Amino acid sequence: MLNPGKAVKVTIYLSDGATHHGVPVYSSILDFLFYRGVAGATVMKGIAGFGADHHMHSSNLIEISDHLPLKIEFIESREKVDAILGKLEELAGTGLIEMQETTVAKPAQLSKKTKPPAPAHLKIQGKAQMMRIYVSEEDRWKDKPLYKALVEAMRANDIAGVTVYRGILGYGAHGRMHKEKALLSTHHCSVMLSAVDTADKLRAFLPVVDQMVEEGLVVFSDVDIIKYAYRAVDEGQESPSTVPGGATE
Repeated sequence: MLNPGKAVKVTIYLSDGATHHGVPVYSSILDFLFYRGVAGATVMKGIAGFGADHHMHSSNLIEISDHLPLKIEFIESREKVDAILGKLEELAGTGLIEMQETTVAKPAQLSKKTKPPAPAHLKIQGKAQMMRIYVSEEDRWKDKPLYKALVEAMRANDIAGVTVYRGILGYGAHGRMHKEKALLSTHHCSVMLSAVDTADKLRAFLPVVDQMVEEGLVVFSDVDIIKYAYRAVDEGQESPSTVPGGATE
């Protein structure tokens, strides 16, 4: 780990296409620096430039050149740089190595990964209702799959949770048999959405279902639920499970 004070900044200029024993040179150099305990290194890729051969290289949207300039930068103590310089020169081959005296004002700190306390569980037990909605996978609502729109609508209306199940065999009101084919995808299978919440919330959401589902089946059933959930879930973190799948009738 670096300490505040005098240090050396090393910059190695390479061509993107340069290899060392069949491996990209920048990758070989990064591996070497990593296993020699260098504090950190960064690879940056240019979009245009030329080198000792005086050939201009640039990237475009059609073809990305493999001869664009690369540079690797790292900062270390003078003692460590002197110890690894010979090997760096060997790895860099025809590349350019530049060194500058610098001062470390504040070294990077290791991230402190504190173990979060075990989340408390919240146990909810009591009477509720389950709403099941049966529609076709090909049904749509405002240019999106109906089942997906229903899930979004339930989330917007604070329904506790919903799970979508895709049928592999079945028939509906028209009596047509629909079967999932192994080699050929079909969009004619039935889809069931299962949501569990209080009777009041599900009944209040029913007008939305009536508006969105033109052809399908909606059923309600009483359930006894035991729901275990963390009191809080970090933003952006997936919840451990979908609520309806954990309900027991």
